[in-house]
Amino acid sequence: MSVVSRFAPSPTGPLHLGHAWSALVAHDAARTAGGQFLLRIDDIDPGRVRSAFRDAIDVDLAWLGLEPDGEPLVQSLRFPAYRAALERLAGDGLAYPCFCTRAEIAAEIAASASAPHGPDGPVYPGTCRRLSANEAAARIVAGEAHAWRLDMAGALGRTGPLVWYDETGRAIAADPAPFGDIVLARRDAPASYHLASTLDDAATGVTLAVRGSDLFAATHIHRLLQALLDLPSPAYLHHQLIGDADGRRLAKRHDAASIASLRAAGVDPNTLITDLRIGRLPLGYRWVAP
Repeated sequence: MSVVSRFAPSPTGPLHLGHAWSALVAHDAARTAGGQFLLRIDDIDPGRVRSAFRDAIDVDLAWLGLEPDGEPLVQSLRFPAYRAALERLAGDGLAYPCFCTRAEIAAEIAASASAPHGPDGPVYPGTCRRLSANEAAARIVAGEAHAWRLDMAGALGRTGPLVWYDETGRAIAADPAPFGDIVLARRDAPASYHLASTLDDAATGVTLAVRGSDLFAATHIHRLLQALLDLPSPAYLHHQLIGDADGRRLAKRHDAASIASLRAAGVDPNTLITDLRIGRLPLGYRWVAP
């Protein structure tokens, strides 16, 4: 089977060396197998997206010699697809509106003597899951702000045990339960990362989803959503992460050195890519755990 991989940056800041590494892994996995390397633009956070950062993605990939095949999939153009999936889950009784504010959720968790914790922190206590359908509908009609959450227990009861596969073909038991009732959509975001990424990989025929090892746990959720929405499940490759000299994982919020700054400093892109392929990082960077 031909490999279809993808690189999925968000235009919310300049790409850094960690993005270059992720794009390279996805690129090489596809090219080695004679497959396709795709680009996806994760731009559903309007408050942070900037056109300059979007343009810079193309410039950075071209400089690195990692140009994708075809036109990119742009998430902000796919809102109807996300809405249809959400409506299907709600129609199946597996998604419900949540009217709790972050402060209310935090207060309820703080008041609990045994609030469970999941991979993303304290688990939502399921407050709005207990609302009657009539009350929830009335609050929506009244214009009350709300998010949509997945009924995790109901979803797992629907699918039963699931597995997903890594790039070597190793089967891994899916265990999304620790995440609790995850958010599927908010008023300011028509789809969560989990929902949008799952739908987009299926829509573009991705057979190998490449991403950082910090997203390993999220794959359990994506496998569940695939089963609920009758979507194919790609293989997953979770690569190592790159950090700075102090061992901090590179992140836009930490003002990590950008690809643009490496280019401006006169770094040769061919040498950079060659070094990355053999696991050699520029001075001041190191491999780190998620």
